Amino acid sequence: MSVVAVIGGQWGDEGKGKIIDLLSERANMVARFSGGSNAGHTVLNPYGEFRMHLVPSGIFHPEVVCIIGNGVVLDPKTLLEELESLHSRGVETKNLYISDRAHLVMPYHLLLDSLEEEARGGGALGTTRKGIGPAFVDKVQRLGIRAGELLDKENFLERLHFVLEQKNLILTRVYGAKPLSLEEVYQDYCQYGERLRPFIRETEVMVEEAAQRGDRVLLEGSQGTMLDIDFGTYPYVTSCSAIVGGSCPGLGLSPIRIDRIIGVFKAYTTRVGAGPMPTELFDETGELIRERAHEYGATTGRPRRCGWFDGVACRLSSQLNGFTGIALTRLDILDVFPSLKICTGYKVDGETITRFPSSIAFLERCQPLWEEVEGGECDISGARQFDDLPPQARSYVRRLEEIIGCPVDLISVGPRREETIMVREII
Repeated sequence: MSVVAVIGGQWGDEGKGKIIDLLSERANMVARFSGGSNAGHTVLNPYGEFRMHLVPSGIFHPEVVCIIGNGVVLDPKTLLEELESLHSRGVETKNLYISDRAHLVMPYHLLLDSLEEEARGGGALGTTRKGIGPAFVDKVQRLGIRAGELLDKENFLERLHFVLEQKNLILTRVYGAKPLSLEEVYQDYCQYGERLRPFIRETEVMVEEAAQRGDRVLLEGSQGTMLDIDFGTYPYVTSCSAIVGGSCPGLGLSPIRIDRIIGVFKAYTTRVGAGPMPTELFDETGELIRERAHEYGATTGRPRRCGWFDGVACRLSSQLNGFTGIALTRLDILDVFPSLKICTGYKVDGETITRFPSSIAFLERCQPLWEEVEGGECDISGARQFDDLPPQARSYVRRLEEIIGCPVDLISVGPRREETIMVREII
């Protein structure tokens, strides 16, 4: 297989970092196509434990070309800090490239993100306050500044002057905040531009040429399908497309190039931030899942909301992405429970529904309909073949396959690379 997309199937935090890191061993290129530094991928490998935010998780394989595509909004300060952290721990980054079309997160985006969240009060969306939403707003309003513009200081100054005048009016007159200094922002970003100059390229050409050669290319998604701007639990969503369809405009890649689409699903459900989550557990079971799995946001450190597997949401995810296979993660977290629950439908206003609704007000009234299955209550972290799993765990996996509608290709039974069952070859 040449081009394989790896997409989060739930509300993010499904373990995409480990999956990409693992699959990168056989890849030639890993290309990130969406999101920004609000994404957090945790990777545990021989270098140690890392929380990645902008750099693709394939960076730990020095021969793999890593691309930050045009669909990513890039905070240069965060990226440079991430690169310094990688270098300090012996990770080589010479094969990292940034699209010259990637939009930049600017200081006014960070300020506006925080000010807008505070203004919402009790209706706050729970953003990471990393400036991602405001940066995407500027992109579609044609006010954005792109990475390639940092390489032309005269043009950059002209563009920044125009945009900053408008942003300072909003900061001072709407929010009563202090204006930003044109000179300070300009000098800071010129310095970022000089440091990032060796990385900035026309990456869409690189991705297309790799696909034409038949190289093994992994497309790395950020966030999860249920946070997609169109099909997620709007308005409690991210600011870009989190489904496989976003990989094409996010990298300049034709859809016909994609050979396989792998959906990454946790064996249970988590969510960070506000918004409805029908299977959320507010009891000791939810707390046990959180503590066993250390379910705290890689970007914010906020405790994740935990619940049983939501089959209704995951069926929609499968429909939207057309998954050809599943990477099932965190199965080992459930190995202490005598029984497990799977949500197969919702009950609302006396009616049973099996499709995920678009209305948030409607979804908030939905109560899960449970299917209860037997748990294994034994340690599975040492399993390396599917048949090594106890019968109850195998039955649970097979049931999830039926619900999602495609086969499980990979099962993670622990955070390390080797704690993986490869059911069938992915790349």
